[in-house]
Amino acid sequence: MPVVVAIDAGTTGVRSLAVGLDGQVVAVSYRELTQYFPAPGLVEHDAAEIWQLVETTLVELLEGLAAGGKDATVAAIGMTNQRETAIAWDRRTGKALHRAIVWQDRRTARRCEELEAAGHLPFVRETTGLVLDSYFSGTKWAWMLDEGGIDAAKSPHLALGTVDDWICWNLTGGPEGGVHATDVSNASRTLCYDIRSGCWSEELCQLLGVPIRALGDVLPSSGRFGLVNNEVAGGAAANVPLSGIAGDQQAALFGHCCFEPGMTKVTFGTGSFVLMNLGGSCPPPTPGLLTTVAWQIGDDVTYALEGAVFASGATIQWLRDGLGIITQAADTGPLASSLDTNDGVYLVPAFTGLGSPWWDPDARATVVGLTRGTGRAHLARAAVEAMAYQTRDVLDVMSAAGGHPVKLLRADGGAAAMDLLLQLQADQCRVTVVRPRTTEVTALGAAMLAGLAEGVWGSIDDLRSLSRAEATFEPVASVAKADRDHAGWLRALERSRSLAVTSSVLAVDWGHRRP
Repeated sequence: MPVVVAIDAGTTGVRSLAVGLDGQVVAVSYRELTQYFPAPGLVEHDAAEIWQLVETTLVELLEGLAAGGKDATVAAIGMTNQRETAIAWDRRTGKALHRAIVWQDRRTARRCEELEAAGHLPFVRETTGLVLDSYFSGTKWAWMLDEGGIDAAKSPHLALGTVDDWICWNLTGGPEGGVHATDVSNASRTLCYDIRSGCWSEELCQLLGVPIRALGDVLPSSGRFGLVNNEVAGGAAANVPLSGIAGDQQAALFGHCCFEPGMTKVTFGTGSFVLMNLGGSCPPPTPGLLTTVAWQIGDDVTYALEGAVFASGATIQWLRDGLGIITQAADTGPLASSLDTNDGVYLVPAFTGLGSPWWDPDARATVVGLTRGTGRAHLARAAVEAMAYQTRDVLDVMSAAGGHPVKLLRADGGAAAMDLLLQLQADQCRVTVVRPRTTEVTALGAAMLAGLAEGVWGSIDDLRSLSRAEATFEPVASVAKADRDHAGWLRALERSRSLAVTSSVLAVDWGHRRP
């Protein structure tokens, strides 16, 4: 039985999955990833731990398949990953030179403001499809070089990459000939990649202070990157081709089989990410939204509009770990559903600022409407409702800009298991919301890209049958009620804007280093 293995290196954990020909997950191994918060606004990961968890989950997955009596042949490996997280390493020693700076990290917010004040935003928007925000990789790499103790001039073996590149390099041999490469979808999230010409931009790299020589090759999302080295995971996956890579949100769009322009998905993960397929034409910049490369197959590039919301599942984590009002994430749905209304309580989860369509790095998380009657259930419900409101904000802008009114929204991610959330989403957006049978849509997309490259599936048409609905949600609330609830959200959101007090850590003064 041929299977395709998908490595999903996410923000909170790493999982390896085996996907069968019917698109169903037949085995999985998961490990949680340590989160480091060295100061307010700073978020880091240990790159060595990310790689260790990849090896561990790969071994467990393949041993589990064998122990379970599944006569499985691994035809290919696909990979998907947390995007924008920046890693620097030495290609000679294989050692990371700094902790990975996570996409949520805000330490370069002031540098982005300086670049915008200097008039660089229009060029950045037109070239990359992105905005000047510390969310993206470029200023993180530059911070590592300027403030993180890495001397690029004295490091001829310096490699700069995102999580997919780091894992690809290690999978294919590391210091012994590892492939230093990323795919177009991840490259398009760095602030260093020209999405129109399809290459690293020398001008952008110079502007940000990123040595272009340290960046890896940019390859199509579906195609062979290299073979797994014999030394990896004890040889458990030796010589299996790594043949598909895509950033997690683009992989989810592919996994939902959103192959036609206008098809749209939302992933409720650590953050919420809404992507709409735009086809083969790259549009001009859209206010409030990002333009990104969805994937490349052969010579054909597909673009997408994206709305990036920074905190969704992260809010649930905060309820669990920060406040202690739930013991596990699965408690959120039942607790929130114990109320029929929010009783005027709104939670704006701007823990690291606001993303699309507001792009306010100085916003901070806010709870409004508290009374003596407010309890745990109100906060849980407000957290769930915030996911639906933020997605509506993005879809309202996206439908107008993309020229494709959204009528059906495909939903995945951990929080998509909550019926309450998807019903709220249908009510707020006045669209049909579909939850697929398999919740591991991101990993499925990576597996599909790899299997397509290796002939496991013969064509895009062969993949369409892999997307099956498990549940469908239609709008039931009145338009008046939905709009009234949303208006309350917008009032709460306005109170969260520009609340940040600049700290010495965040306000890194680069004036003495850059003109």
